[in-house]
Amino acid sequence: MPELPEVEIVCRGLNQLTCNRTITGGSILLKSTISYPPLSQELFWDSLTGVHIVSWTRRGKYLIGCLSNKKGDHCGFLAIHLRMTGQLLFVEQDEPISKHTRVRFFFGESQELRFVDIRTFGKIWLIPAVMQPETVIFSLKNLGVEPLSVKFTTDYLIDRLDKSNSKIKNILLDQKVIAGIGNIYADESLFESRIHPKSPASCLTIENWQDLQKAIVKVLKKGIEQGGTTIRDFRTVTGINGNYGGVAWVYGRTGKPCRICDTPIEKITLGGRSSHFCPRCQPISIQPNP
Repeated sequence: MPELPEVEIVCRGLNQLTCNRTITGGSILLKSTISYPPLSQELFWDSLTGVHIVSWTRRGKYLIGCLSNKKGDHCGFLAIHLRMTGQLLFVEQDEPISKHTRVRFFFGESQELRFVDIRTFGKIWLIPAVMQPETVIFSLKNLGVEPLSVKFTTDYLIDRLDKSNSKIKNILLDQKVIAGIGNIYADESLFESRIHPKSPASCLTIENWQDLQKAIVKVLKKGIEQGGTTIRDFRTVTGINGNYGGVAWVYGRTGKPCRICDTPIEKITLGGRSSHFCPRCQPISIQPNP
């Protein structure tokens, strides 16, 4: 699943390629991709045709486009979640259409934005101007702090998590605590901060929390700089693979030597998700803090 760096890269690409451009029409190839509103295809495109995309923003793993009409008046939002295998590709209209293409947004100059999704879990919402995205996409209300914002501090982590007995890896995947982190960057952040994924949050020291906060920011920024991680499906808006997988510390490197100490990287399952770590660099913490 695309995580914060990948979604941020897509967001930046959309801002470069689609902003101040007019949607001239489109085609819905899989009706279930449109989560809201429950309209016919004709009414959906009636609402979008002639609309300008003003800007795109990211909230957690959601993409939110702000729309305006020909007069420049705000006329709603276009929200997208890529989920497991979603891709947004900006292409020429004569580009062969993948069988996994679900929605096509047409622009001038024979160009289009395609939503491609192999497993069909991705969703699109068209939200009218009289509503805010979180009134339709309820999970937006419950998202935690953005980890690249000034609100993401060591104190925030301690205040929210210091008394929790949950394993720290599972906590990092909780979108209600930190928005946008998934399996890849959780593993990488824990390695950077030398914390075992099974360590209970209540066993972490202040120094651990400080190191973890810094590691999360560092790893996410590195992921963005490297163009994200392509394990199977991620592509930028122009179809380019991400490079972070080639420099990852532990994720996807089971059995390979640790880049620090040469100990083989191990993989375990926590909460139904794989976790990669170095058993020497990341000793487990089991003693609760006083």
